Amino acid sequence: MKWNPFNTKIGLALGGGAAKGIAHIGVLKAFEEESVAISYISGTSVGALVASYYAFGKPIDQITAIGETLNLKSMVNFTFAKRGIFTTNAIRAMVHRDLGDVNIEDAHIPLAICTTDIETGEQVIFKKGDLAAAVCASMAVPGLFVPVEAAGRTLVDGGIIENVPISPLEPMGAGIVVGIDLNGVKAYSPPQDVLDVVSNAINIGMDLNTREQLKNADIKVPLDLSHYSRTNNAERVPELILEGYRPMKAKMKEIVRYQRTNTIHYLIKAFLELVPLKIPELIKHATTKLSQLKRLR
Repeated sequence: MKWNPFNTKIGLALGGGAAKGIAHIGVLKAFEEESVAISYISGTSVGALVASYYAFGKPIDQITAIGETLNLKSMVNFTFAKRGIFTTNAIRAMVHRDLGDVNIEDAHIPLAICTTDIETGEQVIFKKGDLAAAVCASMAVPGLFVPVEAAGRTLVDGGIIENVPISPLEPMGAGIVVGIDLNGVKAYSPPQDVLDVVSNAINIGMDLNTREQLKNADIKVPLDLSHYSRTNNAERVPELILEGYRPMKAKMKEIVRYQRTNTIHYLIKAFLELVPLKIPELIKHATTKLSQLKRLR
C-alpha cells in the first residue's frame, strides 16, 4: 500500500477483456450498494467503454441493458482496409447515441482512457478531448480493427501496454487504487476461430505485463472469467455480472479498512508533525530548571 494520509479518495481501474467486460457492471453495482464513492475512474478497451458510461452518469440498469448487446457482431463493421478487418464506426455511433458528442473532461467523474500509439509504442492516456475517439482507439485490437487516428497519433488497444490502467489514477488524485483484472485467472478459452486465436495470443502477452503492474494497486480484484467468451456473452449477462459483483462485494470491507487506516495514519502523522515543535521548548524548560537547581545547591 502507498500511504496517502491526506487522501482516501478511491480510483477504480477497469481492465480490458472484450465481451467479458460485462463483469465490470457487477463491480460498479457492489460500490453503489455499499455507498462507497468512486472519485476517479480509468479504463482500457471494454473497460474504457464501461468506465465512460459510468463516468457520464448512466445508471447501472441502463449500462446493463447496453451490456446485453455487447458482442463482437454488434460492435464491428467490416472493411477492406489494409490495416484491419473491422472499423470502430459502430462503437463510435453507440457512444454518440448514448452519451452524445462529448469531451472526456465533461464527465461527472474524472475519467482516463488508455490507448497505445502503434507507431511509437508509447502509452497515450486521454483525460480530455473527444470521448468517442478515445474509446474507439482503446478498443481497437491491432490486426482486427483499423487503428484510430486521434491527437495526431495512430492509436490502438491500450491493453498492449497497460490492460488494467492503474497508472493514471494516483496522478489524477486517487489515494486508494482498486484494479479490476478480467483475466485474473491465467487460463484461456479453447479457440473456436481465428478471432479467438488472435485474442488469446494478445492476452497471453498482455498478462505478463499486468502481473507486474497490478503490484501498484492497493486493492486487486482478479476475476475468473476463463469459462466465458470474449466475443459474445449476451445470454449470460446476469451470471457474468455476478462474477464481478461477488468478488468486489467481498473486498468492500478491505476498502473501508484502507480508508480508516489512512485516516488514522493521517492523525498520527499530524501529531508527529506538531510534537517536534514542542520538544525544543520542553528541553529548554527542563534545562532551565536543572540550572536553577544547581545554583540553589
